[in-house]
Amino acid sequence: MSNLQEIESAVSQLTKEELAAFRVWFAEFDAEIWDRQFEEDVAAGRLDGLAKQAL
Repeated sequence: MSNLQEIESAVSQLTKEELAAFRVWFAEFDAEIWDRQFEEDVAAGRLDGLAKQAL
């Protein structure tokens, strides 16, 4: 069984309360990863072209 399948199985067994807590945790986790990637892209100049177009 793959890690993803194990995670899916574990999540499917959560209670409503646990699932709600997991959703909150995952949303925060996902947002942190997205923010970090965005900051890296800005620092590397990957968004410079878009910024120039917006101005």
